[in-house]
Amino acid sequence: MTVPSWRIHGLSVEGYRHRRQGLPCQDACGWVVTSAVAVLAVADGAGSRPRSEEGSRLAVKLAAEHFARRAGAAVEVQPGEAVHELLRDALQDVSDDFLDRTGSDAPDFATTLTVVVLAPGWLGHLTVGDGFVVARAGTEDGERQFHLLPQAAAVSEYSNETVFLTSPDAARWTHTECLSDDGIDGVLLSTDGLAQAMLNRSASGAQSPNTSFADAVFRSLDTAPDDADGKLAALLRSDRLTALNADDKTLLRAVRTSRG
Repeated sequence: MTVPSWRIHGLSVEGYRHRRQGLPCQDACGWVVTSAVAVLAVADGAGSRPRSEEGSRLAVKLAAEHFARRAGAAVEVQPGEAVHELLRDALQDVSDDFLDRTGSDAPDFATTLTVVVLAPGWLGHLTVGDGFVVARAGTEDGERQFHLLPQAAAVSEYSNETVFLTSPDAARWTHTECLSDDGIDGVLLSTDGLAQAMLNRSASGAQSPNTSFADAVFRSLDTAPDDADGKLAALLRSDRLTALNADDKTLLRAVRTSRG
């Protein structure tokens, strides 16, 4: 099966709180494209931990390495439980490597991690913590359709509590997903700093994508704009988004440029 081509672009910027305090961005994003798969990852370092900025960068680096290696070695795997197992095994590789590198200070590097693997015939998705993924697939009445992929269960009733890669029971709260839909032609990963802008919440608490925002974000990459970093940074630091959430913000997006 031929590997589809993807145009990928992403950026993490410091939120208003960190700019005001002179602190660095504690979010990170990264990706890798091999001859077999593309792997995208975003991470949100715990604001209360002294080395979470380093932790988020390390998490996305290790995710790109280990998920690409696992998925590349099993590129012929069929959608289903085998993909879930592959994702869990890759996360274990990341966790082991992360802990080996950080040692007894690992809690100081606490970070969430969200990963998407784009492989021929399937999309794999894994979340540790409160990151989220939106996929673009199909049309209805001529309008593009956007889908919020299932998220990990909330660790508690309090919205400011989440699970980190270094949490002792992280595996219990990790969510994996496997989609086999050739209609998926765009995917977006984000940390929780964009949740208010990107997601709508119904009276029952159910979440769904903000279609106008998602459509604009994907379309800007479809057209491959000049100065993509500058334009995305301006959006993420805009007064409109800052008014919704003053946290660090990450947006990593991929659009398909060929069907393979």
